[in-house]
Amino acid sequence: MKLGEKLRNLLEEKEMTQKQLAANLNIAASAVSNYVQNVREPDIGMIKRIADYFNVTTDYLLDHRAGDTLDYREDELLRVFRALTKDQQDLFIEQGRLFIVHNNKKKNHPSA
Repeated sequence: MKLGEKLRNLLEEKEMTQKQLAANLNIAASAVSNYVQNVREPDIGMIKRIADYFNVTTDYLLDHRAGDTLDYREDELLRVFRALTKDQQDLFIEQGRLFIVHNNKKKNHPSA
């Protein structure tokens, strides 16, 4: 997933506009627009500022996997999970377990 898509998702999650982000980062709205549209890439200093602002890692923004995750989906899953409260994390885990149970039932009883 490209930086622009990640920025777009982060903006949507915070329910904010590109103009608001630009104002908060003290940069031109056109710069944010270029980042979101993947026309230009921010320099490393700006990547750090964006990561700090959204409380994500620079690796997440740059789609760099140095750890054990397999792809951007796992990175995204971890990012979302870590942004939840403890109670929400518990509920998230329980919902995931229900998906596993459902998938196992489908495997064992394909007509169900």
